Amino acid sequence: MTTLNLGILDLVPVQAGVSAEQAVQQAAELAVKGEEWGYQRYWTSEHHDLESLGSASPEVLLAHIGARTSRIMLGSGAVLLPHYSPLKVAEWFHLLSALYPGRVELGLGRAPGGKAHASMALSGNFLQHVAEFPQSLRAVMELLEGTYTYEDVPVHATPSPRTPPVPWLLGTNVKSAAYAAEFGTGYVFGHFMSETDGAEAVHQYRGQFQPSSMMEEPRVIVAAALYCARTEAEAKETAARAAASMNADPQGQGPEGYPVSWIVGNAEQAAEQLNVLAGQFKTDELLIVTTPFDHKERLQSYRLLAQTLIGK
Repeated sequence: MTTLNLGILDLVPVQAGVSAEQAVQQAAELAVKGEEWGYQRYWTSEHHDLESLGSASPEVLLAHIGARTSRIMLGSGAVLLPHYSPLKVAEWFHLLSALYPGRVELGLGRAPGGKAHASMALSGNFLQHVAEFPQSLRAVMELLEGTYTYEDVPVHATPSPRTPPVPWLLGTNVKSAAYAAEFGTGYVFGHFMSETDGAEAVHQYRGQFQPSSMMEEPRVIVAAALYCARTEAEAKETAARAAASMNADPQGQGPEGYPVSWIVGNAEQAAEQLNVLAGQFKTDELLIVTTPFDHKERLQSYRLLAQTLIGK
């Protein structure tokens, strides 16, 4: 099997009977154990007004995770740029980069991250902000590079770390891939939430990539949903319960009751499927999304996978 660079993408599930306080401490526990098990990244998402997810502020959680760990990369999957000032986003991640030098990655996205009224309460006219996304993304890149001006006056995102955060763009279609290529960021394809196989988007990204001072060569990460257990039957049962708890789209489900895009099986089966997926996208970098109904099952899934693919 190919040596894979594995990371964790944590949606910070607030499971039944679990308080918000417990959920964020479970996230910290996952990051600490993930580092011990050999995972290269811990990324956390941004969602709003969703009681089942406790990940509204990636920059805050990452600050806590960084203090609890020493090696694992810290990233956002993703900061939803249409909601925010580019300067503020750059300041958040410059500060994180100053706190944890060489460990910070800034993943950006275009999605609202919640229902319509939550988006309006957060930033007003979301559709207008989405239309301005290219300008906002350019501003973030210039702020990370130290070349940004406002009305021809230089403006800097302080503090100014020696090693700025590495920029990535998350998406599920050719439009997001085109933006990543145009602005010279890495590209994360959200396989677990896409209705397409992503081949066209990734091919377009690599073919149109324009090097930037932040990234000289195109880099692709695939984010995949995975449920791993000691046996295939146990993994299928866990995945089916997870799908039911998240009200997964029945049209996208297979006969087992969970989405067909999910990777489900024992450790050897999961590792084999991940290697196939990595080969399809010609990358060795993967982010693993695992949100079963029970936190112990989530930890077990990540641990079993690490023991098989990382050897820890």
